[in-house]
Parts: sequence; structure tokens; C-alpha cells
Amino acid sequence: MRVTRDSLLRIAKETVQERAYNDPDIVAAYLTGSLRGEPMLGGAADIDIVFVHKTTPMKSREFIKLTPDFHIDISRRAKDEFKSPRELRADPWLGFEMYDPVLLYEREKFFDFVQASLRAGFEFEQPPLMLQRCRTLLNHGRGNWMDISEHDGEVGPKQVRKYMKSLFHAVNAIAELSGPPIWERRLLLDFPVRAEAANKPNTVATVYGLLGATNVDAEKVKGWLNDWKHAFKLAAETPGVDVRIHPARLNYYEKAIKALLDGETPLSALWPVLHTWTLSAAVLSGDHLKFWQSAATELGLLGDGFAERVEGLDHFLDEIEIMLEEIARENGLDSEPSTGF
Repeated sequence: MRVTRDSLLRIAKETVQERAYNDPDIVAAYLTGSLRGEPMLGGAADIDIVFVHKTTPMKSREFIKLTPDFHIDISRRAKDEFKSPRELRADPWLGFEMYDPVLLYEREKFFDFVQASLRAGFEFEQPPLMLQRCRTLLNHGRGNWMDISEHDGEVGPKQVRKYMKSLFHAVNAIAELSGPPIWERRLLLDFPVRAEAANKPNTVATVYGLLGATNVDAEKVKGWLNDWKHAFKLAAETPGVDVRIHPARLNYYEKAIKALLDGETPLSALWPVLHTWTLSAAVLSGDHLKFWQSAATELGLLGDGFAERVEGLDHFLDEIEIMLEEIARENGLDSEPSTGF
């Protein structure tokens, strides 16, 4: 099957037409994600579709396998989520999601009103709202850091997941100074450009260091892939696993990881490997958990090294807070504290 961007767009439109015809609760649907630009990474991609419902949907996320390399990622939102344009403009995720999507379906006048409100007065990209979105991300990062900083028991997948979630929000607090958030597969691949745009190129090395990348090389990460893959497959069939660990998404991650490992910045593959492996490990035991533990220990994310990583993350969050305060002062804005979660 020959797959192109145009054929994926056609599938998106057909899927929306079928779902909307059979579900009167759907009031609109739009395309977001990488398909609006360059969707392929390692020859695999997903189609990100958002359905807007009159009422709160029972199921928020769904994956539909098309081929081993392509799947549809459906998210569902209630119409009430879009009621306040003021809140929407300050939302670091939904704001960008609605700023420039592709409208696929509309049962009632919804899309134009929401988007016009979002873009009103060209305020969305101006420093006050930009900083508000970045501070929201930083607050989330600090909140997750506090959860693990107060933990004095055994460290496992739950704590490492919180650590990575904090770091993910911290990275995007910098990235959103110059554009939309960066998602998981491309996080380390795209971050250097964003860090440069923020005049903070040194933060790239900081992020790699906080992941423990200085302890490993590309060959070491490649050596983990068989254990990572077995863990993903087993976890995808295990109740209670994170929704992102789904059989339809295995090649989506694996092919991207291999492409990154063979690319110019091979250790940019470390984020999708460790992120999905940690989500998988949360529901595993025995050898499959031990393989993850071994890798995490090498990265300094288990044992004595974890406390050092958490301390380093604290300093990184402080650095971002200072950076946002400086930007606020340069633009004649109040320097708001970033700990108001």
C-alpha cells in the first residue's frame, strides 16, 4: 500500500464523515498534529483527529490501526472546553491545537467563532499570553518535581515517569517561547532549534544530562531495543497500562527510534525509548521489569543517581523561571511567580 500525505488526509476525511454520520453528538472535527506538516518519521506516522462533542464523551482517546506503520489517533473533547476564548488563548496545549488546525467537519457554527476569538487582536503570539502559557507549563513541571522530591522510598517506574513528565513540561516551557509544544517522538530532535530561538542553546546539553545521556551511547541504546519491544508488546495487552502503549503504535515508535538512532543526533532517540519503556514498565514485573531497571540504573534514574537527577532538575526549573522573569521585565510585564499550582 503506497501511503502519501494526500492519502492520509483522504482517510482522515472519510473517517470523520462516517463517525459524524453515525453519531449526532459530534458537532465538529478537525485535524491536528504532524499531518499538517511533515508527518513521517522513520516511514511511520499517525493521523491526529479531534472530535468535538455536545456532551462530555465517555472515551477520550482511541487508536485505529490502518497498516503496521500508520494509525488514526482520535481524541474527543466536549464543546464546553472551548467556551472561554480568554482561557483558550492561555492554554499551552489546546490553544495551539485550535490555532491552526484543518477543519474536517462542522454540524453547527462552532469552528469560525472559536478560532476568531483565539486569534483576536493578534494577541496570541504576543509576550503576555506567550509567557502565561510558558509559566503554566513550568508550573506543571514544578508540581511533578515536588511529588518526587518528597519521595523517600524505593524508586520505580512511577517516580521515573513523574520525573520525565516534569522534564517534558520544562522543555516545552522553553519551546513555547517560539512556537507550539513539541511532542514525544520529536522532543529531543526539535528542541535544539527552539532552545537557540530562546537564546538558551546550553539547555540542550542540560536536558540530555538530566536524561543520563552522558552515561550511554547510540550502540547501548540500540542494544536495549529488543527488551524495549518485548516490554511494549506485553504491556499493550496488560490492563491498566497507559493508553499510549497500544499495539497500533508499536511501529510508530520503533521506526522513529531507529531513524533517530541512525540520524545526525542518535541520542535524540533516548526520549521516546525511555518514555514508552517507563510507561510499559509500570504494569510489568519479573524479567521485563528488571530489563527496564537495568537501563534506568545506567542512566542514573534509579538507585543513588536518582536523587542527583532530581536535584539537577530543580536547578533547571529554577533556570527557566529566571529566564521567564527576565523576558517579562524586558517587555515591561509583571514578573509573576511560577509556583502557583
